[in-house]
Amino acid sequence: MDEIPARPNLAHQLTVGTAPTIMFLPGYASDMTGTKAIALERWAKAAGRAFLRFDYGGCGASDGAFADQSLADWRDDTLSMIDSLAGPVILVGSSMGGWLMLLAALARPDRVVGLVGIAPAPDFTDWGFSTDEKLSLLNDGQLERPSEYSDEPTLYTRRFWSSGEANRVMSAGAIAIDVPVRLVQGQRDPDVPWVRTARLAELIRSADVQTWLVKEGDHRLSRDVDIALIIRAVEDVIAAL
Repeated sequence: MDEIPARPNLAHQLTVGTAPTIMFLPGYASDMTGTKAIALERWAKAAGRAFLRFDYGGCGASDGAFADQSLADWRDDTLSMIDSLAGPVILVGSSMGGWLMLLAALARPDRVVGLVGIAPAPDFTDWGFSTDEKLSLLNDGQLERPSEYSDEPTLYTRRFWSSGEANRVMSAGAIAIDVPVRLVQGQRDPDVPWVRTARLAELIRSADVQTWLVKEGDHRLSRDVDIALIIRAVEDVIAAL
């Protein structure tokens, strides 16, 4: 039997504190040095809360090549980080990280006790690409798009896209997650339509799900007022436990 290749070593920063550990999941082609991750870490230290931020394989300071990664690989990285911790975990997922937090909550229902999604983007391999782009991914193996967040174009690969299509969570009815969930979503988000986040809230099985809409919020949700709302969402989930 062929051995499963080992995942790359993952760069991470752990703040020791009171459980549950708050764990931040970055978005696509992002890393643990973003505004939201650092702001949440600063809040956690001040509050005496345990906090973990990390980079997926091939991202940021972690080992591995970005072009070799898939959604399932990054899900497994997330699970390995959860498994490295003791006690309960609250996942805070930004954009694609919001997809990974759902997959991780489904895979570790005994460990994940709360979720905070920031412009969550589950299933975006389905709705986030045009038909021509999907054909390009299938035929050419990769696709580059200009990025609003970087001088470099954003790379998508057939491996990542196929893995995303195989791990969709919104196409099979209720999502079997029963923990407190807060979804923070900008209504001026050009990447994730806010109606998709409202639909996600409907699909999550938990009775304790709230969608917090920010009328002037964009996809990043990195303004001071946005950060304050995200921290409030985390505190709200903690209070609901």
